[in-house]
Amino acid sequence: MDWTVFDSLADKSMLVCGLDEAGRGPLAGPVYAAAVVLPYGTVIDGLNDSKKISEKKREKLFDVICSQAQDYAIASVDSSTIDEINILNASLLAMRKAVDGLRCAPELLLVDGNQTRGFTLPARAVIKGDSLVPSIAAASILAKVSRDRYCLEMDEKYPEYGFAKHKGYGTAAHAKALREYGPCPYHRKTFIGKILGKDDEY
Repeated sequence: MDWTVFDSLADKSMLVCGLDEAGRGPLAGPVYAAAVVLPYGTVIDGLNDSKKISEKKREKLFDVICSQAQDYAIASVDSSTIDEINILNASLLAMRKAVDGLRCAPELLLVDGNQTRGFTLPARAVIKGDSLVPSIAAASILAKVSRDRYCLEMDEKYPEYGFAKHKGYGTAAHAKALREYGPCPYHRKTFIGKILGKDDEY
């Protein structure tokens, strides 16, 4: 991954922050987001969209990104808030919270996807930005690893659901556990209705 696409979006002299989220699709747990400011031209071996690399590689890259970033912040929005405001709004809220957690004040936000609603700083949406822009790819990894680590905490409290294995996604094993045990406090009620035989939500 190089800085070619970045150069088409921003000037290298600008303080630019990449943003991405993790966990929009799962049936349980928070949605996480990360904001990362990388010094222009930084090369991190193996950096890519978090979904395209292994869990072991993501864990290694997490520490490298944190050490090489000029600034970074990680934030989350819990499942009850997701139920209240919907997952899109919760994802955007998590990203705004991540930006608020930065020590620096970016001049431009590069946001993975097609939404920039609600940001007070100048922002540009970048489709598949986590595969094209280094700072967005870095943000995707910080968000993904942070959420996966949280899923291990969920698993310790509710091992019957298998969160450590499926990370809250709607696998057959997860659906079976939901039917057997019902939802736990981490489940997104607006996501599990069909599994539990409800029209809209549990």
